[in-house]
Parts: sequence; structure tokens; C-alpha cells
Amino acid sequence: MPRDGGPSAVLRAAVPAGRHYWRGLLPLLAAVAALTHLPSFLHVVWNPDEGFLATEARLLSHGGVLYQTVVDRKPPLVPWLYEGALRLFGDTSLWPLKVLALAAHLATAALLASLARRRWSDRAGVLAGVGYLLVSIGLAPEDSQAATFEVFMLPWTVAAFWCADRRRWAPAGLAVAGAVLTKQTGGAVLLPVLWMLWRSGPHARRGRGAAALAAGFAVPLLAAASALGFSRFVFWTVTGSGSYVSASGAWLAVAGRGLGNAGIVAAACAGFLVPAAVAVRRRTPGTGDGDLWVWLAASAVAVVTGFQFYGHYYLQLLPPLVLIGVAALRGLPRWRRPALAWTALAACGFLAWGLAAPPSGLSHSGSVAAAVSDRTAPGERVLVWGMHPEVYWLAHRPPASRYLTAGFLTNFSGGRDGARVGERYAVPGAWQTFRDEMRRHPPGLVVDDSRGQPYGPAQVPAFRDLLRRRYRPVATCDGAVLYALRR
Repeated sequence: MPRDGGPSAVLRAAVPAGRHYWRGLLPLLAAVAALTHLPSFLHVVWNPDEGFLATEARLLSHGGVLYQTVVDRKPPLVPWLYEGALRLFGDTSLWPLKVLALAAHLATAALLASLARRRWSDRAGVLAGVGYLLVSIGLAPEDSQAATFEVFMLPWTVAAFWCADRRRWAPAGLAVAGAVLTKQTGGAVLLPVLWMLWRSGPHARRGRGAAALAAGFAVPLLAAASALGFSRFVFWTVTGSGSYVSASGAWLAVAGRGLGNAGIVAAACAGFLVPAAVAVRRRTPGTGDGDLWVWLAASAVAVVTGFQFYGHYYLQLLPPLVLIGVAALRGLPRWRRPALAWTALAACGFLAWGLAAPPSGLSHSGSVAAAVSDRTAPGERVLVWGMHPEVYWLAHRPPASRYLTAGFLTNFSGGRDGARVGERYAVPGAWQTFRDEMRRHPPGLVVDDSRGQPYGPAQVPAFRDLLRRRYRPVATCDGAVLYALRR
């Protein structure tokens, strides 16, 4: 890149070349990662996903069994990571997980820098690593600052591409498996890996590479399935969520959320996205790397899969998009300074948003948790009928059911406008299991936290009957109704 002023000069001067490259770059990346994700440490939890994982991990650390006594629609790596951290550092704070999430962002940035440096130049590596960290907060704070599945999935996906770029097929397979065991859509990176394998050389070499890739991919998946039980593992990660991934009856709401979050990401990434579009139109050399475009297309399919379009899903797009943008800027010298300036300015805006914004629903969850603590004894089981499982964790009370949200029993998902919500859309077999749990260990307190949503007692007769038969209302708290067991 030519010598100029502004942001590009700062990046160029910050990192020496040659054998001191990583000695200079890694501290820079660590500093940028810490600064951009500072808001992550300012609140107890940022969104219900963190609350779900914290509650799930506490149950696992006290003898619970994943996919049996506590269930999740996600693969096991992140629940196990939360469990391990809470065992080591105590279960009253998520700071260890936020540090691990910061490390995941740093690892992603370093791998992207290594890819860009190998393909193009030292300076391209700096731009890729720092650029990723700046755009990684280009979402609503509850999506970009939380220690959730997508954050821990990204290092695996970039590692898979990194290994394939070096024709290391067995480690590439291991990394793809790690991505899948973190979140199902992480498997999208297998497509660019296969693309690179197909273009790697003669047929015999491709055959050996395919065997190594398949072995690396299969062994971790089979080991996890064997440890957890094949049928349960497949049910909870693949086959048991048919109603949940359908957007039938809610296409308008789904489209609105999808376009809204896509617009936010596009604004944050315009410094890479616009030059990439210009370079493609001009057919600038270096922007036609097929593996990067296959990676971006596969990631876009992964974001669309399930038709949920939550903001954190879009994090999967960022690594290939940043690399494509870096390749484009190499051939567009006049675009570099405005692109870098926009990226830095946008990051400052999103950082200010994160520092100023309260986390999603934390005030409500804290109030309800305090009410639950006041009306129950330590160790007493409670049932929170809602979508904020962090109440269990904040109240330090065990849930009475393996289903930590009402979504498992009603198929409710935020933003669907009540479409396909009700008992008949529940996870298969969930209601029978739930009734058995309520009969064997009736909770001392039930919290109806539906607050007018379509999974409230009026719309779910089985839950309404449970309240009428065995419970009496005793208090309200910020719109939630508390019911005590009739003794």
C-alpha cells in the first residue's frame, strides 16, 4: 500500500515487518479487541442467550446431564465451555466467559491476519486483523457484546479455512467439526474447504486429502454423539426443531428483522463492502478468489437457515467479507483512506452505543429474580414461564423443568408475531415430559412472565390448567405474576 496519512499510516507504523511482525501485531490486536469489546464487561448478562447458558451450565456443574435433565437446541461445546468456566471460577459471575469471548475474537483476528498476509502482504494482514475487530461490534450491543455461540464458532470456521489454505486437510476437518459442535451453521465453512480441496491438485492427491478431511471431521462428531447418546444428540441438534426453524405465517416479521439487521451490518462494514462491490464491477485483480466468495455465499446461506435473522447470526459473514474487502482495497488505492476512516468512525459509533445502552431485559429480569429470591428458600425449585432464563441464574434457584424457556413448549420465538405458537408446535414429546416433571417435583413458585405474549396462559390451556389446579396468585412484579403452590 502506498505511503499516505490517516488511518492507513497509523496501521503501517504500528506493526514492523519481517520476523518481528507478530511481536508487533498481536499486542495491537489485543488492544483493539479489548477496546471494542469493553462494553461486554459492563453488565451481568447482555441477552437471554447468555442467561440460558449460565443457567444450563450451573445445572450441568451440579450433576445435570445435557440433553436429558437440561436440554438445548445447540451442540454441546459452548454449554461445556460455560460449565468448565463456572466450575473453575464460581457460578456467580460471567466475567470468565467474557474474557474467553474476547480471546475468541482475538484468535479470529489473528487467523484472518495470517491468511491475508500469506495471500497478499504484511500490511494486508494488519488491515484484515484490525478491520475484523472494528466491524465485529457492528451490531446492536446485545448481539455483538454477548458471549454467545457465534462468537465461539468464528475461530473454528476461520481455522478451517486457514488449514485448507495450507492443504492441511485433517486439521481442517477437525476445525469444521469444532465449528459444527459449537453451532450447527458453522458447518457452512465445509463448502469453501471442499472447494479448495477440489482445486488442490491431481486426483490422487485430492483423494488422500478427502480421506484426511473426512476423518478429521467425523471423529469429533462421533465422539460427542457417543458421549451424549446418539439418538438424543441427533434429536436436539438436528431433527427436533422442525417447527422452530419454520417461518410459516410470519414472513413479514421475519423479513423486517432480516433486512433491518442486514442494514446495520452493511453500515458497519461499508468500508469493506463498497470497495468490494466497486472492485468486482471493475474486475480489479485479486478480488476474484473463488474460495473467498464461496465462503461468503455459504455463510450467507447459514445466516438465512432457520429464518430467525437475529443480529448475532450475521457475525458469521464478517471473516470472508473482511478478506474480500482487503483484497479489493489493494487494487483501489484511492479508496483506502476513506474506507479505513469510515470503518474506524463506525466502530466508534457502535462502541458508544454499547457503552450507553442497557442490556436487553436485564432490569426486568433482575426485578423478577429478586422477587423469586424473597419468596423461596435456597434450593427450592421454581418455574419461570417466559423467555428470560437468566431469572433462574440471578435468583440462584434451580429450575423445576429441563425446559428453561416456554419456547420449547410453545415454539415461541421473538419477532414471529405469534405465528405457529401453541402446544401443538412444541418439541415432540415435551408436554408429556413437562407434566411428569410437574407431578414428581412441583415447583414451590411459578412465575408467569408471558406479559401479553402469545404463549400466555390464555393461549396455552395445559399451562392454564396447571395454574388453576395447583397454584394461587400471590404477587406481581413488573408485569410478571407470581403463583405459590397450594399446600
